[in-house]
Amino acid sequence: MSGSVAPGDHDAAAAHSASSDVAGADTASADTAGAIHLDQHRRSVVRVAFNDCPAHAPQAPASRNYDAVVATGALLCLRDHLPALCPSASRALLIVDAGVPDTIVGRTVGTLAAAGVTSLLHTVSLSEQSKSLESAERLLARAAHERLERDEPIIAIGGGIVGDVAGFVAATYRRGVPLIQCPTTLLAMVDASVGGKAAVNLFLKHEAPTADRPPTLLKNMVGAFWQPRLVICDIDSLASLPPRVFRAGLAECLKHALIGAEFHEPHLLDWMIDRAADIQHLDQASLCELVSRNIAIKARVVANDERELQSSSNRGRAALNAGHTFAHAFESAPNIDLSHGEAVALGLLGEVIAAEHAGVIAQTLSNQIRRRVSALGLPTSLPPGMNIHSLVSTMHDDKKTSRGKIRLMVPTPHRRVLILNDPPAESLAHALTELGASR
Repeated sequence: MSGSVAPGDHDAAAAHSASSDVAGADTASADTAGAIHLDQHRRSVVRVAFNDCPAHAPQAPASRNYDAVVATGALLCLRDHLPALCPSASRALLIVDAGVPDTIVGRTVGTLAAAGVTSLLHTVSLSEQSKSLESAERLLARAAHERLERDEPIIAIGGGIVGDVAGFVAATYRRGVPLIQCPTTLLAMVDASVGGKAAVNLFLKHEAPTADRPPTLLKNMVGAFWQPRLVICDIDSLASLPPRVFRAGLAECLKHALIGAEFHEPHLLDWMIDRAADIQHLDQASLCELVSRNIAIKARVVANDERELQSSSNRGRAALNAGHTFAHAFESAPNIDLSHGEAVALGLLGEVIAAEHAGVIAQTLSNQIRRRVSALGLPTSLPPGMNIHSLVSTMHDDKKTSRGKIRLMVPTPHRRVLILNDPPAESLAHALTELGASR
């Protein structure tokens, strides 16, 4: 068992600049990954750019850099951007979450029509259990039936699951077509829509499946890296979310804040605490800043590690999996009512408890995280019926596993990341017991 923490060599001035007001205090070049600036319509724009140009990248370097536009009414910018991004496109396949309000869909269709693009609507109702190859195949068949051409984009409108599946379809149909992400949930805005990960779950069937022994869900096991051409975060869409869905997005924001010092944002957690009431009451200016700063963190991470190849680095893309080894195990459990954000909140707490028990971080952080998670209205204990042995077994299927050993990306009290390789079995069991799992 071992852990490692990157040295504290971040520049304080850079950290201050990165956490300045979204309205334009960022002095970095607009082409710098994570730079935030305002466009001519005073919309917040975060640059997602890649510093490496690996020979194996499926997209040309120029097509891998893009903007994430964050604003109220941001969907209207499709009319301005689409002609430049897909100049010969006359149609777009819109993959829309069934839960997205008709007003948002209608606004998108109208905006595309103003740009001379006809919308081909395909509504889906997806969950982790239906985020499958079969669902992707139905969407691929629709694209083929419509004879969608290689310059005609796929536009994802909805939460993270829809964005994941739409991205996978865009990456595989005709070996790759343009993708535009229009996330409508907070979680999708700050996480799934940026960075180019696209995947579906894999279901392993048992030799004799029964109602008590359903197929094993391997989360995001089949996928690709496929960067969108544009990400549009329309803050107006957050007002349509059920409170539970909105709170789930705050878990990913908390994750970023807990490791923010690693990526030039050491004060994000303090800012979130200070603005907690405004955020919970959907103050638009606070939400714009929250989304922009979280996207900026992710952009800085993926800039140097697009394909998660720096597996031993605190600053590589694997750092974004803080809390996710536990979380993916929770989500994979059958018949459990737990959203991804709720699972991440519990995963952050559980992985820190495990690290404290293993003696690699101080014994105070878990209580702080428990208070923060509770203050956000997120769960601090697991639903009934979760078994420690089954959860640990599922963790061994996690994509971060190396040589059969579980790896945890653990937040530290200094808001950095510790990589905990092969955590002691008794520490995992202790953490899961603390969360309410049974033996």
